[in-house]
Amino acid sequence: MANNNQHCLASIRSNYGKFRDKEKLIADYILENPQNIIHHTINQVAEELGVAESTVFRFCQRIGFKGFQAMKIALAAEVVTPMKDIHEKIDEDDSTGTVTEKVFRSNIKTIEDTLHISDEAMIEKTVEAIIRARKVEFFGSGGSALVAMDGYHKFIRSGIHVNATLDSHMQIMSASQLKDEDLAIVISHTGSTKDMLDVLQVLKENEVMTVAITNFAKSPLTEEADISLYTVAEETDFRSEALSSRIGQLSIIDALYTNVMIANKEVGKKALQNMRSGISLKRL
Repeated sequence: MANNNQHCLASIRSNYGKFRDKEKLIADYILENPQNIIHHTINQVAEELGVAESTVFRFCQRIGFKGFQAMKIALAAEVVTPMKDIHEKIDEDDSTGTVTEKVFRSNIKTIEDTLHISDEAMIEKTVEAIIRARKVEFFGSGGSALVAMDGYHKFIRSGIHVNATLDSHMQIMSASQLKDEDLAIVISHTGSTKDMLDVLQVLKENEVMTVAITNFAKSPLTEEADISLYTVAEETDFRSEALSSRIGQLSIIDALYTNVMIANKEVGKKALQNMRSGISLKRL
């Protein structure tokens, strides 16, 4: 959960799927009116939404703040004082070095923000599911497909039976062969990509456990997935948030792989040694 040094809006987005109905009402209001919230009292917010002040107070605690005032302070810092050193607009007359620095800073911020809103319990649950699964398959479309292939490339070193494919028809075919002892990791920035939702439908029909990696807590993907892991990415003039989120997605895959290898200990070490021995044939 969040604290005063983290982003209030990002914390709300990442935890949205866990909220009860009244909490979602408050969450929607804050996400849609962040500027208004910082000028409201807890009484005004409660009255406008038709909920008790205690409900608003508990919501603030639910996302990691001591109370409404602490949440407002964090929200004000986020909304009123943007981090200009990171979010500086890239201008067409910027030097190559300046553009490069701004891109790197944007990537760094994506990773830091994603780390801030990461849920350790969900990471642990995913690691356990990967280790327990008969087979793990990664699914993604467009830029997220490359992240899915990166997941395959990493986990093939673990000794775990893994797979990934880029073709959307092959993805559907592969999903149709998975069973309830398998695990599917579905990667989608928006959580609304039709190809991934089609895959998800097939997976759910086969009662396959699913993990979503996405930027949007309020999406068709997160509503159906068993576990959701979130990235945080912001759009700039020269790069969409989908491109930026790829850095966060890759970092989540890295964290899952490392945790799995540590948990598997000797099994993982042996698989890695076998892979290194095999790949040595490709070196002169």
